[in-house]
Amino acid sequence: MTEQPPEGQELTAQDRALINVLQWAPRITWGDAGEILGAHPTTLAARWERLRESGAAWMTAQLDISGTPAGLAFVELSCRPETRAEATDALVAMPEVLSVDAFSGDPDLGLTVVTRDLRALSVLVEQEIAAVPGVDRVRVMLSSKLHAAGDRWRLDVLTPEQRERARAAAEAEARDLPRRGPLQEEHRAVVEVLMRDGRASAAEIARVTGLHPATARRHLQKVLASGMLSLRCDVAQPLSGFPLTVQWFARLDAAEHGAAAARLAEDPRTRVVASVTGRANFLVVMWLSSVADVLEAEQGIQEKVPGIDIQQSVVSLRPVKRLGWVLDPRGGAGERFVAPDLPLG
Repeated sequence: MTEQPPEGQELTAQDRALINVLQWAPRITWGDAGEILGAHPTTLAARWERLRESGAAWMTAQLDISGTPAGLAFVELSCRPETRAEATDALVAMPEVLSVDAFSGDPDLGLTVVTRDLRALSVLVEQEIAAVPGVDRVRVMLSSKLHAAGDRWRLDVLTPEQRERARAAAEAEARDLPRRGPLQEEHRAVVEVLMRDGRASAAEIARVTGLHPATARRHLQKVLASGMLSLRCDVAQPLSGFPLTVQWFARLDAAEHGAAAARLAEDPRTRVVASVTGRANFLVVMWLSSVADVLEAEQGIQEKVPGIDIQQSVVSLRPVKRLGWVLDPRGGAGERFVAPDLPLG
């Protein structure tokens, strides 16, 4: 991505509608998208390329973590002020660290980490994260259940009819894929290309990886059909209309987690809901319009989940890394991508 989003950039109504279509149907053809939005396919393709090149929006992929792998964890760090920048750079470079957020207070940084298993997580935390110069304290919360993740978040600007047509297009594409099967190491190269560009074609994959075009096409269909990959259209948070990230750590009776997560997921601002280990066993993450919305959102959580004990709220000053993409100071995808080291089997 060679261009930076210009100062004061805003998404037009057409930009937001296109992003919303791609959130529902990440690999929809430009022809089908054009029919839904009433636009020419080449116009949409050019618009998407502009958004992608500027870092305002991008399509990525991750191995589906909705099954909550053993190595999924949320990690909080406290750092010495004089070494915080260097510590952040070191953490961003770690492939196992999917996402990094800079917080407004203690803790200083929040990480989302995925490793192959608990042993690998232990090694990562003890020998790499804790060893980063300037890191004073590390707190690890294992995810015992990921109820909702960022790939389900939507701009929500389409009409109900447009939304249903986009979903139908995604379902039709899924039906055309081959039978599901497990992924192998031979598919990793395709997965890594899709992590950088979730809309990459077989021809583009062949060019990047050196695979024969027929092999690239076969591997691409296998990867998409596996059910192990989650495609998502991300948007620079400041341009989304919801520039503020807030995390709440709460205590809730374990029997209530599923129902509580379902109710909270109905709020369009909700990004993540997870059951975690520790004194606080329930995590909620929302994107909000402003600091003025924090109190109202917290009250909403308490109303939707009677009996919840909110123990801490943390405001993110800025996202630093998201699913491998190192973000620029304005929250857009920059030129640097650290391919996550995710297990295929």
